[in-house]
Amino acid sequence: MGVVKLGDVARESRLKWTKSKQDVLIVGLEHLIPDEIRFDAYDINTDNTFSKRFVKGQVLFGRRRAYQRKAAIAEFDGICSGDITVIEAIEGKMVPELLPFIIQTPVFFDYANRGSAGSLSPRVKWEHLADYEFELPPLEEQKILADKLWAAYRLKEAYKKLLDATDEMVKSQFIEMVGDPRNNPKGWPTKRLSELAEYSIGLTYKPEQICDDGTIVLRSGNIQDGKISFSDIVRVNAPIKESLFVKEDDILMCSRNGSASLVGKVAMIPDINEPMTFGAFMTIIRSAEAKYLYLYFQSQDFRERVSEGKSSTMNQITQKMLDKVEVPFPDKDVRETLSAIASQADKSKFELRKSIDAIDKVIKSLINN
Repeated sequence: MGVVKLGDVARESRLKWTKSKQDVLIVGLEHLIPDEIRFDAYDINTDNTFSKRFVKGQVLFGRRRAYQRKAAIAEFDGICSGDITVIEAIEGKMVPELLPFIIQTPVFFDYANRGSAGSLSPRVKWEHLADYEFELPPLEEQKILADKLWAAYRLKEAYKKLLDATDEMVKSQFIEMVGDPRNNPKGWPTKRLSELAEYSIGLTYKPEQICDDGTIVLRSGNIQDGKISFSDIVRVNAPIKESLFVKEDDILMCSRNGSASLVGKVAMIPDINEPMTFGAFMTIIRSAEAKYLYLYFQSQDFRERVSEGKSSTMNQITQKMLDKVEVPFPDKDVRETLSAIASQADKSKFELRKSIDAIDKVIKSLINN
């Protein structure tokens, strides 16, 4: 087919939802993961003003702050935020399975960013996206290319499942050695979290403080798969207290979010080479027992303690909530053994992530060629 415009082979879907939203799956920008073509997060039966409908097979593109690189194929029907553009391939023009890969290319996101308008929350319109030009082969070749891309992506997902399995192994070891914290069957002494750690809540920064070369501000989107991701960062030029700079082995926790599923998510700060702070909806927890607490924070016991049993609807974690948490505190040799297991698991996960990065390069190469 040669060079085409996106609007020649795809269109914006403007379906509306006018019925009851009871039990309807709800997708916001927070559910889309940067650089990931698939997603499985959503809310249900939560208050919202969304009316945009999408169906399975369409692509959800985050039009607000397009630099976050959020675009994924829908694998279920639902409704979504107005800050998401719903795009579908035109039959006979483009193979639908190829569309999400076209939209996920860095050059497309760069193009979208250039057409975004607004200082605080820049948004891009479909009219701009529709003029994006790219090389597209005939339909027969599109199908072959799409099959190769999805085969590579499925391999990537297999490695990601190994990552998840590694995390589950560590959690299993925690339960085996410590016992279920909810009933503390081994009778370990308990300590208040406030005895074991110091914690600080981040600050809100003004739009005019956002810049290109200031201090990195870590937010909820920077917690991905239990690690810190720097794929989407914001920088500010503002005075910051020494206590609000993060350090290696600090625990970053999402303490407030519109999506309850994200509240309580944690990641440990790695060895970093430049100053970083954290935003208003985040909490930093600092402790000599950080590695043990990091494992504990992933337990159901922690979520139930801070939310008084309402873990499914928890939308914030305050300092007062943290103060009330009592942590089972096993002997030193148990804590050290768990830390060693977690460290070894981190090494395995590092190698798995290297393999995932290699697959990403293959996907980009297929698209570019």
